[in-house]
Amino acid sequence: MKGCHGKSPWLVLAACVVAAVALTPVQAAVRPPKLQYQMTTLPNGLRVILSEDHSTPIVHVAVWYHVGSKNERPGRTGFAHLFEHMMFKGSKNVEPDAHTSIVSSVGGRSNAYTTEDVTVFWQTLPAQYLPLALWLEADRMATLRVDDAAFRREREVVKEERRMRIENQPYGRLSEIIYDHAFTVHPYKHPTIGSMADLEAASINDVRDFHGTYYVPENATVAVVGDFDAAQALQLATQYFGRVPKAARRVPRDIPKEPPQPREKRGVVEEAWPLPAVVVAYHITYDGHPDSYPLHITSKILSDGQSARISRELIYNKRLCLSAFGSGNLIEHPNLFFAVCIVQPGQTPEAAEKALIAEFEKLKTEGVTAHELQRAQNQFARDYILSRETDEDKAMHLAHAAVIHNDITTADGEFDIFMNTTVADVQRVARTYFNESSRLVLHVLPKGGSR
Repeated sequence: MKGCHGKSPWLVLAACVVAAVALTPVQAAVRPPKLQYQMTTLPNGLRVILSEDHSTPIVHVAVWYHVGSKNERPGRTGFAHLFEHMMFKGSKNVEPDAHTSIVSSVGGRSNAYTTEDVTVFWQTLPAQYLPLALWLEADRMATLRVDDAAFRREREVVKEERRMRIENQPYGRLSEIIYDHAFTVHPYKHPTIGSMADLEAASINDVRDFHGTYYVPENATVAVVGDFDAAQALQLATQYFGRVPKAARRVPRDIPKEPPQPREKRGVVEEAWPLPAVVVAYHITYDGHPDSYPLHITSKILSDGQSARISRELIYNKRLCLSAFGSGNLIEHPNLFFAVCIVQPGQTPEAAEKALIAEFEKLKTEGVTAHELQRAQNQFARDYILSRETDEDKAMHLAHAAVIHNDITTADGEFDIFMNTTVADVQRVARTYFNESSRLVLHVLPKGGSR
């Protein structure tokens, strides 16, 4: 390489490395290999994604049900998360809580999680037990026990989980407060875990109807990644899942669309918290929209790491906030980009609000520097590569692309989009979404304190 000359071989090597880093675009240096996969839809509507990885003798099986808290209706919130619990309470052929112990007994692990958009059940285990994992998941899809006693027990478990994670934690209700004020009709208005009142009001018939509506083959995607032969795995998936009957009715997708916000919203809330919190939020687009990629980059520039703009300016330079953070919540339907300041003692919520809004305004008027963009792209490349290391990671990328984007090719295609995002793209989306009319400003004050 030109310029890589010197007396010491170590100096030569160092000069070559520096030159390569300076001259090589980040996308050429770090682009991960594409995922190899095949996707098949069974006659009952269930999708099967298979990706062979023979590096380790393990297999990961994940079942994504396309149902989350956004599929719940007012007065009946928390059902998707409740079913995350109920799905471990036994089936026609498996005793309550035995699913986890069976997987554990062969050296595997399993768990589940619920979001606004999906409910996911997964297990990672030695590769020779792939038939066991597929049978367990197909069995509870087809023959889950939904009995009144189990329902009542799990409802109490979920209520206690809500107390521990949300109601008894300082600032635990912050997200709940933000979304309740930001949305009027879309179900993103309510939290995934549901409200105490709705959980208490739920009946066994409500729960059975929810299960019969959403936990059906045509609403499920099975992702299998690991050490197996794809033809044999597809045969097994067809053997076990293919027997599950197709639902009698179509899965409903009549989710209320949030109307445009005509003007800025403001609110003052009192909570039993030690310090005031100030929130500035804006309505943004959905995951997979062309604008979502610059918004992801913007999120990193504003809040990823201690040197990001919000932390640097509001915590260290202006000393307005004890803690400050922000994020673009880009999921299946249009959502929020918000920033939060936990106000430093001696400072005022008004000063914190002004400073938060100023950071968004600077993105519109001044944009970002090439250095900031490169830093954010490097962070994204790091996150992207590290998040595709394991079989579980790969299954998550593939299933997310298939379920949330309804386009499995985005599991690989997004990397280049992020790497090709420009400074002008970031400023454009800031000007598009960070406007006063779409803004929510909340002051959450300590209960009994002065305003």
